[in-house]
Amino acid sequence: MNETLQTLSKLPPTTWFLVGGAVVFGWALSWAWRWYRRRRTQKALVAAVTASASDYLRDVLVPDGMGGYFHVDFLLLTPRGILVIDLRDVRGNIFGGDQMTEWTVMDGPQRFTFTNPQGALYDRIAAVRAVAGEAPTEGRVVFTKRGKFPKGLPKWTLMVDTLRTEFPSAQSLPAEGAMERFDAPWQRVKSSVMPSTINQIRASVARHPA
Repeated sequence: MNETLQTLSKLPPTTWFLVGGAVVFGWALSWAWRWYRRRRTQKALVAAVTASASDYLRDVLVPDGMGGYFHVDFLLLTPRGILVIDLRDVRGNIFGGDQMTEWTVMDGPQRFTFTNPQGALYDRIAAVRAVAGEAPTEGRVVFTKRGKFPKGLPKWTLMVDTLRTEFPSAQSLPAEGAMERFDAPWQRVKSSVMPSTINQIRASVARHPA
């Protein structure tokens, strides 16, 4: 051990500089690769969620009519009207029901619960309807591929892969111009919302926990 330390102490500064540079470069390359993979995955997810939309808004605050706001992950303009999306990236087997206050997640040895998202979804739908007016407005809680529902999906819940099946794209409309009736309500929605940073804050906390 002492001989090794003595040998290392005799190395010229240039060698130490090269070794240090290689370490820093390796760390930077690893970080860049993780960032690229995370960004690519996020872009693919956004594309999957918005595939059926002719226009969409992401991470916005919708006025609740009482001086406050509801955060909404996605608002989609679809051939059926306006769609409110509550996007959930939960890994594991999810057990939830319409009458359950808490939904349970089993991920290997880990077990945790989260609040039934249906109630919050109804509030968001109501807020958007109040702004959109006559345009049909629906909502769905959409889960990514990392989650599964072994006992079946609760009401108003979808997996991201089936979102486009339930809400086909505008290209599937039988007649041109059928989307025009939603133009005015959609513009009202777009002019009423504000950008939301909630998901950015959540992502930052997840990457850098205290």
